[in-house]
Amino acid sequence: MQMRKGRKAVLALAVVAVLAASGFSLREPILARWGASPQNNTLVLSGNIEAHESVLSFNTVQSRIVQLPFNEGGWVKKGTPVAAVDDSDYRQQVAIAEAARTIQQRQLDSARKNLEAAARTIAVDEVGLAQRKLDYGRSLELRKQGFVSAAALDQTDTALKQAAAVLARDRALQSVAARNVSVAQAGVSDSEQALKLARIVLGYTTLLAPFDGVITVRQAELGEVVVPGTPVVSIADLDHVWLRAYLNETDLGKVRLGEAAIVTTDSLPHKQFEGRISFIASKAEFTPKSVETHAERVTLVYRVKIDVANPAHELAIGMPADARIRLGEPEGR
Repeated sequence: MQMRKGRKAVLALAVVAVLAASGFSLREPILARWGASPQNNTLVLSGNIEAHESVLSFNTVQSRIVQLPFNEGGWVKKGTPVAAVDDSDYRQQVAIAEAARTIQQRQLDSARKNLEAAARTIAVDEVGLAQRKLDYGRSLELRKQGFVSAAALDQTDTALKQAAAVLARDRALQSVAARNVSVAQAGVSDSEQALKLARIVLGYTTLLAPFDGVITVRQAELGEVVVPGTPVVSIADLDHVWLRAYLNETDLGKVRLGEAAIVTTDSLPHKQFEGRISFIASKAEFTPKSVETHAERVTLVYRVKIDVANPAHELAIGMPADARIRLGEPEGR
C-alpha cells in the first residue's frame, strides 16, 4: 500500500512539473495572445511600449554644428538647447538689417521735417497772399478816385497773382513731402520686417527641446555641416507613452475608443498602469513579423493604441507589455 501511495505521489508531481513546463498556471486560466478569457471575461492584448517622438532638424540654415551637448539617453527639459550651428553669418545679417532699419528711420525723420517745413512755408504764403489781396483792393479804390496810376494798380495785381502762384507751388511741394513721408514709413516697416526675419533665421541656428524627454537618437556629430531638414536628434516623451497592440477580428466589436485598460509588464510584475484605448485601426493588417510562427504572421489583426500615463518613467520604449480590458458580462448570465 505504501508503495502504491508513493507511486501516486510521484505521478502527481510529474504531472504538475509537465504542466508548469508548458506554461500552465494554477492560479489563472490560459489566455490567448490576443484573445479573451471566457472565465473572467477579460480581453488580453500584448504588444510593446512606444513613445511620442520628435525628430529635430535645422530649418532654413546651413552651417557647421558647434554644440551638441547631449548623448543618446540624456534627459532634457523643455526649452533646453540640444544642438547649435555656427551663427556668425546669421548674426551679421541681423546687424545689417538693424543698420538698414536705422537708415530708414532717419530718412523718415528727414521726410517728416520736410513736411513740417512745407507746412510753415504755406502758412507764410497764405499770409502773403492775404496781404496782396488787401494791397490790390486798396489800389483799386485809389485808382477809382484817381490817386493811383494804372501802372501801380497793375503792379499790385501782378504781386497778388505771384503770391497765389507761390502758394499753389508750395502746396504741391507739401503734397510731395507728404508722399515722401509715406514712402519713408513703408521703408521703415519693410526694414523692420527684414530685421524680424533675420532674427527668426538666427533663432533657427539653435535647436530647443519641444518638451521634457530623453534623447533616443543622435544622428549628427560635432563639426558636421548640416543642411535644412537633416535630422539631428530625436526626443521621446516618456511622460506619455502608449502600447502598440493588435486585436483579433473576432474581438473587434468588444472594445470601444476611450475604454479603460490595465497595462502590466514582466519587468514590473506587481505594478499596474492605467491606460485608455485612443485608437483602433479601421483596416486590418497582417500580424507583425515579430510574431514567431508563420501561422500567426498571416493572421489578420487590427492595430490598437492604448495611451498610458508614465510619470515615473518606469515604462521604457520597446518594453513588452500586456493590456487587460474588462468586457461586459456575457449574455445569459
